[in-house]
Amino acid sequence: MIKHMLAGAAVVALAACSLPEDVSDDVGVTAPGAPDAPEAPDAPIAGDVTYENNSKGNSGGEGGTREFSYSWPGQVAEIPALAAELETRRDAQLAEQKEWWADALADCPEESASCRNLSFELSWQVVADTPRFLSLSHGFYMYTGGAHGNSGRGALIWDREAEASIEPKAMFTSIDELDAAISETACTMLNEERGKRRGGESYGDEGEWPNQCVTMEETVLFVGSSGGDKFDRLGVYYAPYIAGAYAEGDFEFILPVTQAVIDAVKPEYRGAFAVK
Repeated sequence: MIKHMLAGAAVVALAACSLPEDVSDDVGVTAPGAPDAPEAPDAPIAGDVTYENNSKGNSGGEGGTREFSYSWPGQVAEIPALAAELETRRDAQLAEQKEWWADALADCPEESASCRNLSFELSWQVVADTPRFLSLSHGFYMYTGGAHGNSGRGALIWDREAEASIEPKAMFTSIDELDAAISETACTMLNEERGKRRGGESYGDEGEWPNQCVTMEETVLFVGSSGGDKFDRLGVYYAPYIAGAYAEGDFEFILPVTQAVIDAVKPEYRGAFAVK
């Protein structure tokens, strides 16, 4: 199933990961808060589309359950081409899970129940809705057997003018230019948080895992807007194991858009950004 995970998503194999507690106040991302799976919102936005597909089976052992849930907000449903794209992604993920399910029922040892239980949940949320762009994030949880599930985040931007989706990082001239614009700030924030989680230790900006300064290539990037007109802040997400041990969880930080950030944006997108 992993090969069909959305581009830009952070995936950690065989690990039940804590998702960020809250970035909605700062970037507009509604982040899942449960340690093992994204929480459903108390009340869905009007027009939300939720797709669920559930199965039960028995391979001669204790049986098993397959669960699948995929949803997106009303703003996506209002853009037929974007909705169709997410439907295609959803259907590919579901088809792969069904293949995995058939294999599990056929091959899972009778005494093992975990490999006959599959679960996948993914929920898209709006990060920012500007005149030209709809910026989205998602949180996902996937269980395919074993001691832990997998969880992470991903991002996507719909360009209304081009009528096409792009990854947030694709708005920049290169990963190196993006690193040069925000890496120093991001690394400082990461090292401060790592220090807190590691009992007050301090870290520089260089070194090997788990003390390294993580390149933006290994993160998930979100673009947000405080006023709904221009992108003026960035969210940087580090999945578990990317910046530290699994027990330390994941990391997420909010950075302002600066002139250095705008200079790193491709010319065709610079008008969509503003210094905060």
